[in-house]
Amino acid sequence: MSRSSVIVPHQPGRIGEVVPFAGLVKRGLAARLWLGQSLRLETHAVIAYLAGAGHRVPVGTSVALMALRNPAEAAAQARSLAALTGHPLVAGFGASYPELVERLTGAAPARPATAAGEYLAAVRTLLDGGDVRGFALPPLRHPPVEVGAGVLRPGMARVAGAYADTAVTWLTPPSYVAGVLAPALRERGGNPRIVTVVHAAVTRPGRDPEHLAHLAAGAHLQAAHYTGMLRTAGVDADPSDPRAGARALVRSGLFATGTPEQIAGRLAEYHAAGVDEVVVNTAGVWLAEGPHAAVRDAEEILTCLGRGDAD
Repeated sequence: MSRSSVIVPHQPGRIGEVVPFAGLVKRGLAARLWLGQSLRLETHAVIAYLAGAGHRVPVGTSVALMALRNPAEAAAQARSLAALTGHPLVAGFGASYPELVERLTGAAPARPATAAGEYLAAVRTLLDGGDVRGFALPPLRHPPVEVGAGVLRPGMARVAGAYADTAVTWLTPPSYVAGVLAPALRERGGNPRIVTVVHAAVTRPGRDPEHLAHLAAGAHLQAAHYTGMLRTAGVDADPSDPRAGARALVRSGLFATGTPEQIAGRLAEYHAAGVDEVVVNTAGVWLAEGPHAAVRDAEEILTCLGRGDAD
């Protein structure tokens, strides 16, 4: 079943920045609350706080960096959050940039996709009650945990197809998801759900969508693996010129803008391409105007999606 969800679009510094996004899920406008890796208020701590404060909603991480925690801790955190929230949880993990992995661990793996597969397999084994190198977690009753993998290119898609329940994509056009990633996800016999995070901003007086797109995705637009994927997908992006890349995101609709109805129509294209869950990301608005404006945009877009209003 196709669903629409929302992500906290920036690393929060105060819990009050997160609660309104959780409220969109509690009110039924969004199916799940997603949070990315945060090194301000740490992601797992935020989810635990929300649960303890009465905001017990379905949650996903998009994505927690593998280099920051070993598989045993990752599995323990994931099932703890599922137990605390009382809902199935998507524990999404990402390999991150090789340079960052090297700084954190001393050496980046020679074959990142292989290392990611081993990590995902270990987390899944531990969640299922098995042991990894003689270590196992003690029994704990909890709702189901989906193991997710950040997916950008076919190599990681094949890994996700073999080891993950969910594939999480960013900045991936619908045609690229349908024509490149989905077939790779199925190559090894797997059939994980596809979750795609989509940048969006409602058109309002004084807003420059290209500026918002650059705020939201500027770091990704300087990364060779993201821009390489975008060029493969037919979007003109060069890591040496992220502002031109931001213009290309707007022109291509990868940064969805317009009325809430028009944005809902763009997001419906992802569902038509086989995406199971589309996640609304209003990061550009947050960074330009603050969290309240970002929540307002997300609420208007999700309201249209819920009513089936799409232009």
